[in-house]
Amino acid sequence: MRNLLEFTTLSHPSLLGLALVLSTASVGCGDDTTTADTGETGDTGKSSGPGEPGDPGDPGDPGDPGEPGDPGEPGDPGEPGDPGEPGQNARSLIFDPVEFPATDEAKRSVLASPRAQVDHVSHEIGFHTVFRSGDQPEGGGTFGLIVDKDGDPVLNEDASEFVSSSADFSSLLPIGDKIFSVIHFESRPGGMYLSELEQDRSTGELTPVSTTPIDFSEVDGLWIPCAGSVTPWNTHLGGEEYPPDGREFEAAQIVEDLGSYAIPMLRYWKLDIYSDDNNDDLLDLTLDQVKAAGFDPYHHGYPVEVVVSEDASYEVTKHYSMGRSAIELAYVMPDQRTVYITDDGSNVGLYMFIADNPGDLSAGKLYAMKWYQTSAVGAGSADIDWIALGHASNAEVGAIIEAGVVFSDIFASADPLLDGNDQPTGECPDGFTSLNAGDAGLECLALQPGMEVAASRLETRRYAAMLGATVELRKEEGIALDPDNHTLFIAMSAVENGMEDNAKNNTPNTKYDLGGPNDIRVQSNRCGAVYALDLSPSTLYASDWVAGNWRPLVAGQEISYPDASPFAGNSCSVNGIANPDNVTYIRGYDTLIIGEDTGAHQNDVIWSYELNTGKLTRVQTTPYGSETTSPYWYPNINGFAYLKSVIQHPYDESDSDKLMDPADAAAYDGYLGPFPAMD
Repeated sequence: MRNLLEFTTLSHPSLLGLALVLSTASVGCGDDTTTADTGETGDTGKSSGPGEPGDPGDPGDPGDPGEPGDPGEPGDPGEPGDPGEPGQNARSLIFDPVEFPATDEAKRSVLASPRAQVDHVSHEIGFHTVFRSGDQPEGGGTFGLIVDKDGDPVLNEDASEFVSSSADFSSLLPIGDKIFSVIHFESRPGGMYLSELEQDRSTGELTPVSTTPIDFSEVDGLWIPCAGSVTPWNTHLGGEEYPPDGREFEAAQIVEDLGSYAIPMLRYWKLDIYSDDNNDDLLDLTLDQVKAAGFDPYHHGYPVEVVVSEDASYEVTKHYSMGRSAIELAYVMPDQRTVYITDDGSNVGLYMFIADNPGDLSAGKLYAMKWYQTSAVGAGSADIDWIALGHASNAEVGAIIEAGVVFSDIFASADPLLDGNDQPTGECPDGFTSLNAGDAGLECLALQPGMEVAASRLETRRYAAMLGATVELRKEEGIALDPDNHTLFIAMSAVENGMEDNAKNNTPNTKYDLGGPNDIRVQSNRCGAVYALDLSPSTLYASDWVAGNWRPLVAGQEISYPDASPFAGNSCSVNGIANPDNVTYIRGYDTLIIGEDTGAHQNDVIWSYELNTGKLTRVQTTPYGSETTSPYWYPNINGFAYLKSVIQHPYDESDSDKLMDPADAAAYDGYLGPFPAMD
């Protein structure tokens, strides 16, 4: 409101004095006015009335303003207004939930959310299959057929062609006017397929055009590729999981010493391991033949990058510079230099690679995580640091491999010290480091002179442990990033073994207890957990994306349901996660997608986890015995968004007795959606 102080100037007429009329002495009243003689004084005349008032005078100058008055008392507060209508979050994502599969029919099916509310608008979605193992699109190829070094089909024991049902990570790569997909097959031998897809520009539906196996003969074959990611420069980045152990390979006396996990890989080099029903031919196959064919443990265990061109040509690179472990996946940060690498298995580590140049992973510095526990509550929390493993390039490490290095060239070894009962104490002779890295158990190792680069890139986990890094994690799986809040998410399929407080286990001689420090000391949770790591700039590492802590985000809950329960047979709560594997983040919607690889749920689940509320929503379930793989978010491909989803080996990990039609065991490569573009 306006508050005006108005001044009014008043003009007053001038006061004129009344004129006193003085009369003179009268001389006479006749015609004459003067006489020669002075007469008597006349009577005083009467005063005349006042004259007419004169004209008013000019107004006077205004006076000086007065002093301001004291302020008034404040008025009473007004009544509060009516509350406004509640606002709506401009961006939101809500999935229609999927029921727990309670019937045999549901447990054989792929169930998926039929609708999603995106920014308060309902959209029809669902699971869409692009490929099944063995499919032959019109443009050519057999999806999932595993080939050897010459491109010939690998054969099974019954002489049939090996078509893998172990589909895993499946990328979508829009390149020029085309859309390609690169998909892994987590088998032995490993396989990778390049497929061209067609997109319906009105509905977003993706359908196959052609598929062809990727040739890995120039990089010594592909060993059990697992999860993966898409780089910021739009290339496919995979990894080789559970590579053969260099120490065991050097110590092997006969082919059987390589183990059942490695022997199927020999088919890649056309070594016949199925020549008769009893596999007796293995007794005639010598290690020299295996080595001559090209099998070397140090050829495997690296991140694998595939660059695809619009004409469907491609280039394959194994990045030896990034180290060797049981790589679940490598994930590149937005700076195109900082990369996090997870390590699957027991007693494993987390690694950070910082490339020399953006968009080029061929050379850089490698680091291993050190855990400083801050809490043992739940899945545990920690501050973390990074231990330098040195710099290396693909060319430098490749030359070491081609020179024929073996384990004993890198490390000297000694027997652990024993107590009075001939049991290992966990200690080592002088000059040797006590460590427990991977599945080898307690080892006493010493670095051979001048072998730092070889150790850091060919025996990364052991060398990290030797330098004091923490290698006690258990089944470290997928990675996702929230770039806006600088948060990294890592799935730990199980919290157990080296992650427990082994000093309190009363089982001091178990495989994962002895050797090395006891950095991680949390309670066992066989259902697993997803952790959040906060990222921040660091001048020490010349990166804006350096993790400084671990904190639990969401964990599964162990439970034993009674036999009469509809949930019987599930050992983790059916309303929570079980053995989280791959994760992906939907940017702008504060939503983390969590996929399972579990036997603790009879039907594996993909969950939507709302970070703001902590709410879990079941968005997909998979058939008996299968694993959810490759949940990966693509926010905008020509106006549509996709949540990739692959269903690996139905009826294989469990419930094989329920398989009625062999065709039902084929893997699914597909997606949830399409969604509207959500970038």
